[in-house]
Amino acid sequence: MRATTLPAATARAPVRRSRADLLVLGVEAALIALAAVVGAVLNARGVGLHADAAPLYATWRPHLGWGTPGALLVAGTVLGVGTRWARTAGWTALLGAAYLSSVAWTLALALVDGWSAGFAERLTAQAEYLHEVPRVTDVPAMLAGFTDRILDFRPDSWATHTAGHPPGALLVFVALDRVGLGGGVAAALVCVLVGASVTISVPVAMRALGAADAARAVLPFLVLLPGAVWLGASADGLFAGVVAAGLALLAVRGRVAPAAGGLLLGGALYLSYGFVLTGVLALAVLALRPTGRVTALLAATAGVAAVAVAFTAAGFRWWDGYRLVVERYYQGWAADRPYGYWVWANLAALLLSAGPVLGPALRRAVGAGARTVQPGRSWRDRAARLRAAGPIVLLPVAAAVAVLAGDLSGLSKAEVERIWLPFAVWLLVATAHLPASTRRWWLLGQAGTALAVNHLLWTVS
Repeated sequence: MRATTLPAATARAPVRRSRADLLVLGVEAALIALAAVVGAVLNARGVGLHADAAPLYATWRPHLGWGTPGALLVAGTVLGVGTRWARTAGWTALLGAAYLSSVAWTLALALVDGWSAGFAERLTAQAEYLHEVPRVTDVPAMLAGFTDRILDFRPDSWATHTAGHPPGALLVFVALDRVGLGGGVAAALVCVLVGASVTISVPVAMRALGAADAARAVLPFLVLLPGAVWLGASADGLFAGVVAAGLALLAVRGRVAPAAGGLLLGGALYLSYGFVLTGVLALAVLALRPTGRVTALLAATAGVAAVAVAFTAAGFRWWDGYRLVVERYYQGWAADRPYGYWVWANLAALLLSAGPVLGPALRRAVGAGARTVQPGRSWRDRAARLRAAGPIVLLPVAAAVAVLAGDLSGLSKAEVERIWLPFAVWLLVATAHLPASTRRWWLLGQAGTALAVNHLLWTVS
């Protein structure tokens, strides 16, 4: 198997690259500050941002909570011993510890807002999926008539989140209710447990693609993800876990794993319409496979097709749902939210979700890719060289392409700090390019961002 090694610069970063990192960090800070100032001015003028603490969908409310000591403990542990242990621990033990740490970090951040508001009742609001679960008494009938209830201002219109997604999202919570796991606590816990699995799926994919050492370097950044503020408890956390698992299975050798990955990614298309953009990441993963690319592509395609056929046969047509969702989108706040603000302020929200490490890490990944693809060569040779650069270049670049496409579409005006979580975790693969001597400082910035956002803002919708 082709092995992707960490860049030589990670041993001793040149001074000019460190200065470039600080410059990018300054640009990030300026972007966030500008988005906050412009957002405050627009809100004061009565412009319909529908986000009191723009660029985040939140309100200003400094507070402490029961989760504060736990969040500090998890952050301190990862910063103190986590980075060193990530380099030396056995692989299975490392993944297990990372997963449990991610669960603890996510739960602690949720509990900063209190047991009820931060966790138990977070998914029970009128706009959430659980509001619709008692109304689903006949699943086949619900699927067959799903699109008839997407548009707003009708007696039987779906609630906001249910209407804004394909029926797969609602089906998840209906299924939980049917097996005795109904209610806000069980739903929130499932979202946290599945969402935290990104700390397993992303490293497994990287290792399968020949970047085992890089996977170890990235793991602490996945654990202390600032986006955990929204990962728990939110359906978007569950979505992130499903997408990451599907992509990881595409990377694993054999025929069964890619087919299973295709089933999960096909299922993801029926969790959110926006996950059509995960196709960019899926193609990147398949291109990075050392062997069996065509076989894996066919197996994954068959898995996606099986899910699509099943939903279509049940009466739900994806394209009809998407067309109606766009119309529903502009029946609500999206009609007021100015594209001219959110098209760039969304990126500030992403920085607060993925963390300040994103810009410098992504700069290094793009630079590594650019140095690999030398001018004057054929496109085929350039593609081969880019693939040889490995997952620490191609995966974050693919995630960035997906995010930019979603941003420019105008269908994600605000709230991207949670909506883009499934892509943010793959953007952080670029942290493998950071010098080892600086990673602890960057992790401190990640943890500080999460703690500041969670304690200064009220992110509960």
